[in-house]
Amino acid sequence: MSETQNRKKSLAKGLLAGLIGGLVATAAKSLAERIYPPRPHREPEPPTLLAQKVTGHELTLVQKKVATETIHWGFGAATGAAYGALAEYFPTATQKDGASFGLALVTLTHEGALPALGLAAAPGEQTTREHASEMASHVVYGVVTETVRRGVRRMLG
Repeated sequence: MSETQNRKKSLAKGLLAGLIGGLVATAAKSLAERIYPPRPHREPEPPTLLAQKVTGHELTLVQKKVATETIHWGFGAATGAAYGALAEYFPTATQKDGASFGLALVTLTHEGALPALGLAAAPGEQTTREHASEMASHVVYGVVTETVRRGVRRMLG
């Protein structure tokens, strides 16, 4: 029996481990996007566009920065927590050390929900470079989330 099969399942521990993993992964994804930016021409980021849609007006530069960071980090943490809970009860969700999770996330967000909401270009409208950057940064997010989640979960017992 593997270590995870012997351990008692705990939703709270899974959520916490995933939350911590998601926060660390958000930092790693941000770094990856600085190295290989998905919007090289400084187009508005989806969180900025979302904040403007919610408020109904153009945001100041400071408001854009705060809104973008808040949404970016909040979404990263929440997604990591949900992944941690899922991994707790369905270990197959952790396949490929989290890379599958990152690819599923980019498919649901950047290829599905965000274009449907008018917050990002449709995949067919993106350049190959933009698409590759989104994929790469989300794989980084998924792998880091899983690596950190697994370590934290092991420490929690």
